Amino acid sequence: MNIRRVVTGHDEKGQARVIIDGLAANERAGSAAGQYNTLMWCTDSMPCDMSIGEDAEDMGARKLGTYPPVNGTRFMIAEYPPGNIPRMHRTETIDYIIVLSGEIEMELDNKEMVTIRQGDVMIQRGTYHAWRNVSDKPCRMAFVLVDAKPLGIGHALPREAGVEKTKE
Repeated sequence: MNIRRVVTGHDEKGQARVIIDGLAANERAGSAAGQYNTLMWCTDSMPCDMSIGEDAEDMGARKLGTYPPVNGTRFMIAEYPPGNIPRMHRTETIDYIIVLSGEIEMELDNKEMVTIRQGDVMIQRGTYHAWRNVSDKPCRMAFVLVDAKPLGIGHALPREAGVEKTKE
C-alpha cells in the first residue's frame, strides 16, 4: 500500500530523534483480491514500553494475527477494494476506526447497516460485523485494536496461538 511510517524515540541522552522513516513493510493480503492490511505498530503491555535508545524494537515488524498482543494494541491500515467479499467476524477488542478515504458499509448480525465515509470515526465494541465496499473506489481505513475483557457471548475469532510472540 506504500504507506510512509515515521517513528520517533530518544537517543541515549534523552534527545528526541526519528528512529524509523520509510515505507511500512509488514503487509498481508486479506481474504479477497485487492484487500490488504499493513501493521504500523503494536504494543504488548499496558502501560506500554517506550524505552530510551535508538535500537528500540520495530513493533511494526511483528507477525500478528487478527488480535493485538495480550494486554496490548494493534495499529494497522486496511484497504477494501470495490466489491470485496464481506466476512462476518467478532474480536474481543475495542476498535478505534477512521475512514481515511472512500466509504464502506458495516453490517451487524441483526442485519443493521451503517455507512461510514471519509473522515468518519467508529468505535467498535466487540460486535459481530462485516465490511462491505459497494462503491466503485477502494476504501482505506485506520484501525487501532485494543485488547479487551471477553464478553462471553457469541463466537469471537480465536486468538492465533503463539502468533503474538513471533518476531521477524
